[in-house]
Amino acid sequence: MIEARYLEIQGALAFVEIVTADPTTPGQRIVDIPTVLCIHTAGQSGVQWRRAAQGIADRGYRVIVPDLPGHGRSEPCSTGPITSLVDYADWLTTVLRLLDIEKPYVIGCSIGGKLTLELATRPEYPLAGAVAMAAETGPGRVKVAGLRRELEDVAGPARADRTYLGSLASVGRAVPAAQAHLIGLMHKREDPEVSSSDLIGWGSHDVRDRLAGLTCGLHLICGADDPWISVDAVRRAADEINELDGPRAQFTELAGYGHYPMEELPDFGSRADAWLRSLPAGTRTPEVVS
Repeated sequence: MIEARYLEIQGALAFVEIVTADPTTPGQRIVDIPTVLCIHTAGQSGVQWRRAAQGIADRGYRVIVPDLPGHGRSEPCSTGPITSLVDYADWLTTVLRLLDIEKPYVIGCSIGGKLTLELATRPEYPLAGAVAMAAETGPGRVKVAGLRRELEDVAGPARADRTYLGSLASVGRAVPAAQAHLIGLMHKREDPEVSSSDLIGWGSHDVRDRLAGLTCGLHLICGADDPWISVDAVRRAADEINELDGPRAQFTELAGYGHYPMEELPDFGSRADAWLRSLPAGTRTPEVVS
């Protein structure tokens, strides 16, 4: 079952899709179903999860798929495109609170993966578990100064073509050509100003000094063919987390896949279920919530 909602946040409407198995188990209450927040990539929207969300829901989860401000069907922030992932994380926490959701699982990809890391290191709102895909704990590998200059000329006619070709270059070699073509076509519908702003956030975000405050088990997922990240850096991050006194981390490298696992993997729902079920035990709950 798919339910669509608009929530008002800071004077703007936020679009959220809620996906559950159809039908649910007789007598089962919604509040008893584990909730998974799924976060899309830079410049895109929740449509990236259109197939994966149902696959996750069919395995016993309530899936929440928002469009970030200025993306998809969510209205833009009144102050313009957002360049701070911290601001996006604040907005996502507001979405969850408005939906009366506590301790969700979170799965995100690219800037969504970085937002997963951001949310997983916030003691005031602990998670049940986190799966961060295609994201490093340090700043993303882009030239922020160049992106800021690009904001002055984002409407060039070649931008859509660059997005299409860039998407093709970012999927893995195991993805069939027709599927890669569809991913590229879907991605080229983005707003270039929003995309560039998102990538500034990607290139500026850094949680390395907060990993000791991780609130839940974490699984770091990387496509071996992902040109946007260093797989070795993500593997090292998992090792560094496991040297700390807190929740544990796992690391998985996906051979033959790239930057968009939820769009590339034909069995993403079952894989996500396995990742969530295998999350390392341990949740850090703050003694004082301010």
